[in-house]
Amino acid sequence: MTEHPTSHEGRQPLAARQQERTRPRQQDATAAAAAAAIPSPAAAPNPGTGAAALADAQAATRREGDRLRFVGAATRRIARGIDLDEIVLGLCRASVPTFSDAILVYLRDPLPVGDERPVSPFVLRLRRSDRLRHTDEDAEAAPETERLRPLLTDPTADLMPAAELCEVRAGGALAEVLRGVRPVFGDSAAARAALPELLGPGRPVPTGHRAILAPLRGRRRVIGAAVFVRSTERPAFEASDLLVAAQLATHTALGIDKAVLYGREAYIADELQRTMLPDSLPQPTGVRLASRYLPAAETARVGGDWYDAIPLPGSRVALVVGDVMGHSMTSAAIMGQLRTTAQTLAQLDLPPQEVLHHLDEQAQRLGSDRMATCLYAVYDPVAHRITIANAGHPPPVLLHLGGRAEVLRVPPGAPIGVGGVDFEAVELDAPAGATLLLYTDGLVESRLRDVWTGIEQLRERLAATAQLTGDDHSPPLEALCDDVLDMLGPGDRDDDIALATGCASSARPPGGSPGA
Repeated sequence: MTEHPTSHEGRQPLAARQQERTRPRQQDATAAAAAAAIPSPAAAPNPGTGAAALADAQAATRREGDRLRFVGAATRRIARGIDLDEIVLGLCRASVPTFSDAILVYLRDPLPVGDERPVSPFVLRLRRSDRLRHTDEDAEAAPETERLRPLLTDPTADLMPAAELCEVRAGGALAEVLRGVRPVFGDSAAARAALPELLGPGRPVPTGHRAILAPLRGRRRVIGAAVFVRSTERPAFEASDLLVAAQLATHTALGIDKAVLYGREAYIADELQRTMLPDSLPQPTGVRLASRYLPAAETARVGGDWYDAIPLPGSRVALVVGDVMGHSMTSAAIMGQLRTTAQTLAQLDLPPQEVLHHLDEQAQRLGSDRMATCLYAVYDPVAHRITIANAGHPPPVLLHLGGRAEVLRVPPGAPIGVGGVDFEAVELDAPAGATLLLYTDGLVESRLRDVWTGIEQLRERLAATAQLTGDDHSPPLEALCDDVLDMLGPGDRDDDIALATGCASSARPPGGSPGA
């Protein structure tokens, strides 16, 4: 057996020898990593190239941030619009000049409402077009409203002239783009064929200008199209701008859809309410009557205000003013039912408190939440007396000859529909020549003033009007109604207003004795 030259005592253990063999490789790897971490001048990257890449990345990040902020601000501006014109104007003002130099907005004519089937043929009408004016040297300093001008009213405009009407041919290039819903660049094959059809023959996109054609699709169908244009002085549209155009088009189309539905509902409710109000007041013997009705300033806030005048035996007349709580078609429908009930009860010549009691029962039959305020007055011009019952309504005003306006002290009562309450009637003097005024709370209450402040302003206004008329006769009722409504300021039209007034035909009848 051959022995190793090294003695047994001098030999290292196996683990130690493996560790010794491994240590040089670890040291070499560590050195290599350190060398890689500090590159030699020959292997170092170009500092200019890295700075340029970083600057490009930062610029791209800024552009993306600016784009997101623009989309957010633009969509908020579009969403602020209530009616159709405000929404389209919001799109134009948000787009020009921030996103484009010009914009054309086409809408379907007529616009379908809700689930209505669109009429044929498919016609687009130019609803609005704005552009940035570049011809003036002072355009930069001009306010935005001066810099944006409609294309159609500017015969010298050379940026995107367009036809007012366009009939979309079935199967045509424009119909295909609209069906695709997504915006397309103006220099794409689809847009090059569709834009001449939309803008009209002989009206191409000016040479060198860039455009985006964006369909406007509502909830169920395409309702129009928008064309965004940039001049040669601005950078061309990028791929991300298609997403911006899509966002603007989507928010605009959905807003238009809602505005059309909103307007239709308001129109139906307003017409429903108007048809339920009297076309004209009766002309009972010995009594002059006048009335007014104004819907709320905000078009869809249709309420349930009503007024009525019902002739009664003995030259008497019943004057009724009521206000159904809420603003909707339901409120208008309930108003019609209550008004019909009041007419029927008045023909039975029931006392005012009993009329209100039966109206309360009728409101409860219509539903547990059907409530209204109402003032029912029976005016007797012969006896010069007024009998009044109130159901939670603002008190009437009696205007005397000579200009004294008196807010009548009438028990307020509970609104109709509360149930389980009794109504109380009071009988008051109505001197010869006095004018009785009944109204709804929309005349005296608003966000800017409380109801009692408004009542006091109404009393002062009536007194001033009567003093101008003179001491020997009452003011003309039609002029009096107009003068009362003139007291309303710009912020005072929060609710609809019903107004009814009546007085004896003359202060003294033939023969010289007081009477009607």
